[in-house]
Amino acid sequence: MRLARDPLSVLMPLYERFGPIFSIRALHVVETFMVGPEANRLITVTDRGNFGWRDGEMGELIPLLGDGLLTTDGAYHDRAREILMPAFGAERIAAAVESIENETRRSISGWRQGGLVDINRWSRTTALRIAMRALLGLDPDDQGAGATATRHFERALRYYGSDFHVRLLRGPGTPWSRTLSSKRALDRIVYREIAARRSQPPDDPSDVLAILTAAESPTGGRLSDLEIRDHLVTLLFAGHDTMTSTLSLLLYELARHPAERDRVIDEVADAGSIPAAALEGRLPALLRCLEETLRLYPPGWVGPRRNLREFEFEGVRVAAGSAVNYSSLMTHRLPELFPEPERFLPERFLPSARAKLPPGAYIPFGAGPRICIGKRFALIEAQVVAATVLRRFRPEALDSRPPQLRPMPTLGPREGLRLRLTRS
Repeated sequence: MRLARDPLSVLMPLYERFGPIFSIRALHVVETFMVGPEANRLITVTDRGNFGWRDGEMGELIPLLGDGLLTTDGAYHDRAREILMPAFGAERIAAAVESIENETRRSISGWRQGGLVDINRWSRTTALRIAMRALLGLDPDDQGAGATATRHFERALRYYGSDFHVRLLRGPGTPWSRTLSSKRALDRIVYREIAARRSQPPDDPSDVLAILTAAESPTGGRLSDLEIRDHLVTLLFAGHDTMTSTLSLLLYELARHPAERDRVIDEVADAGSIPAAALEGRLPALLRCLEETLRLYPPGWVGPRRNLREFEFEGVRVAAGSAVNYSSLMTHRLPELFPEPERFLPERFLPSARAKLPPGAYIPFGAGPRICIGKRFALIEAQVVAATVLRRFRPEALDSRPPQLRPMPTLGPREGLRLRLTRS
């Protein structure tokens, strides 16, 4: 239960006692953890072919996500990634940033001077609305497909954030049955949208669904409806849940650190167009705060794998078929890499300081050929949303303590994060 609720309190003492590789038994499962830059590079870069995703704990997501980028391996994964790459190119990101800014402005239009806001709940709603538009081209305000898809996706995802013993329950009325019911409802909407795009292709595809229905693989052939569905729902999961955590924790940490917050507010005020500033790298103080937030709270905090062959690391042999994990969260808390690791110190990411980090030390998006396909989009989206908020409001913390975290399905706040708003 402690591992499920507060993994660092269990894992860091084991690292300090046993070093960069150790195993722990959680109920009937033995998990091997490998910690540090060398471990991260071994699993994600130098020997990545020995570590499978699908047979690791990522397999638990297959009932909802299907065979998307998070749950597939080998040639199929690499082919799918090549087809999806154009959807995350520079031109597509540039085309999306204005709608991201507009969606954020709409979402804060009801905020008032001196008001209180649950920034985690707001981030979840805003991130999902942006994802629905960017991926499916659905209007979340549409009381038909847009609102229904949003509601059922949230309902299906809730299962993966429940406690471990609750996820074991099956039968009517359980979180599992509700997840399956919402998955079926979401699928009906997605397949209907796929059919509409196939029958009437847009002249200028502006969302990922339109791009996928028109895409051809390098060897010829189109994606099937099932493949498109699986990739879309996977991207919806990866983009929405991780962005929720990142946005809420970024704004919370800025509220807890007024000097950093005010520096960013001044930068945003001087930047001119927010979308252009984000795309052109003219928000360096904000970007450093974002990178430090991702250091402290990497949403994909653990990388579960299963090794195909026996291997050796730091003199320890690991049998084939073992559950093996690397952890960005643990690596990011190593004091030899990041002095005073619990402190929020954006200056760690000044160019001179960052250049001193060894490869594999900072991996909030993973590393190697499977690095998050939406990394650039995510960094731009977070900057545009945060800058749009900070241009109008100065968030103030009601509590100086660090946030309480929950590790599933991605690392994020355990409960609401309330902030007070004043005018910037």
